[in-house]
Amino acid sequence: MTVATGKLWGVGLGPGDPELVTVKAARVIAAADVIAFHSARHGRSISRGIAEPYMRPGQLEEHLIYPVTTETTDHPGGYQGAIDEFYAAAAERLAAHLAAGRSVALLAAGDPLFYSSYMHMHRRLADRFEAEIVPGITSVSAASAALATPLVEGEQVLTVLPATLPADELTRRLADSEAAAIMKLGRTYPAVRKALADSGRLDRAYYVERASTGRERVLPAGDVDDAQVPYFAITLVPGPEPTTPVPARRGSAAAEPVTRAASTPAAESAAPSGATDAGEVVVVGLGPGDTRWTTPEVSAALAAATDLVGYTTYIDRVPARPGQRRHSSDNRVESERAAMALDLARRGGRVAVVSSGDPGVFAMAAAVLEESADPQWAGVPVRVLPGMTAANAVASRVGAPLGHDYATISLSDRLKPWDVVARRLAAVAAADMAIAVYNPASSKRTWQVGAMKDILLAHRAPETPVVLGRDVGGPGESVRVVTLGELEPAEVDMRTLLIIGASTTTVVEGAGAPRVYTARRYHA
Repeated sequence: MTVATGKLWGVGLGPGDPELVTVKAARVIAAADVIAFHSARHGRSISRGIAEPYMRPGQLEEHLIYPVTTETTDHPGGYQGAIDEFYAAAAERLAAHLAAGRSVALLAAGDPLFYSSYMHMHRRLADRFEAEIVPGITSVSAASAALATPLVEGEQVLTVLPATLPADELTRRLADSEAAAIMKLGRTYPAVRKALADSGRLDRAYYVERASTGRERVLPAGDVDDAQVPYFAITLVPGPEPTTPVPARRGSAAAEPVTRAASTPAAESAAPSGATDAGEVVVVGLGPGDTRWTTPEVSAALAAATDLVGYTTYIDRVPARPGQRRHSSDNRVESERAAMALDLARRGGRVAVVSSGDPGVFAMAAAVLEESADPQWAGVPVRVLPGMTAANAVASRVGAPLGHDYATISLSDRLKPWDVVARRLAAVAAADMAIAVYNPASSKRTWQVGAMKDILLAHRAPETPVVLGRDVGGPGESVRVVTLGELEPAEVDMRTLLIIGASTTTVVEGAGAPRVYTARRYHA
């Protein structure tokens, strides 16, 4: 029997403006079972940001994170060995989806086969699976449009050059070219400027940064500050003279780049070779769900932010504002997300890192502060604004089960070993405190609640009250009170918070729902 396999789509997204995504690319993105995209280790994918308006809820996502971009590596094969190993592993991740019959849309800013990371996956997969390319507008075309002049006309020849060529080779090719586009600028720009001057082309050359976006800049190539050149910039030497005036500046040099025009991982890293005056990172808590639980202080910080950074589910809770950039990612890249926020602030952005509940309780505040301790972020201010915690929200629905001493424990063993979790549960249970249990279960963590129950029953009576609060403050809110002996682990998921009572926790039956409190007076 022949097993049907999925189709690989190489989807060109254009140079950065989501409105320059083609109709076909938008259709393929919306229909695909899996959306795949690259990023550097900071976790921000420019391609995903462009494609996000065309994605639909429920799509699987494959985030392919480069192990190295422009930095050094201790891989035994050096830089190329590390990259080759990454591409091989990434291809097999996509192959698993394709073999299972899922269609995969691999996103590529610009055009998939023009200095793009997509080609490395195509070489490894197209001989095993059906593959189709959806072409996209290249950064060369976008830069030409920004310059508002033809690159070539008549019989003129356009030469496309990578700025990473040796300086003498770049000079020679520029001298022989009627018109040229130089890609992959960034830290190479001083050598590019010299090659333009040595070839006699500097006076005819123009610099275009982040073409097609709201942060576009167009300058004469000789007027550019070498320290302010991001990777997402291009130099053009038009064949004909420009017939329209070139503005001295468009947009903001401090804004994040949103185009990509190169095949190396640095094309997704968006890291400039120099820093601008620092903005600020504010880590905020939205509260557990209800918009009324977001504080005015947090609302003001969100309104003032130029950039929002956070887990997709939480970012989606914040109303969209014109001109505000949203950088969503999954919930497994906290340190990369923190680094991205600090980098945006170093460029001058007012960045709000969005958490649910309180940012200091199993959320992004610790990740941002830990990353900010790196000396490279020394000049970036960081503030934390509190929010209502999920534990307090759940407690309020039944009364005051956290009215006396209590502990807060995350049941997730993703960031700490289970034996540490178990020891802490046993210690708190033996100390006879109420316990607020965060992250009790997920689709891949299904046994921990049962293990917790066994640990607690060694110290607590089966009649101990347990509060199960699910999606409190949200449309699917559910709050129940059971006993520890009655607790069914299968009824607990990631959106549930548990409150385990102490020996002094009391349930009062009466009109309406049960009321639960832990008295402030402790009777020995």
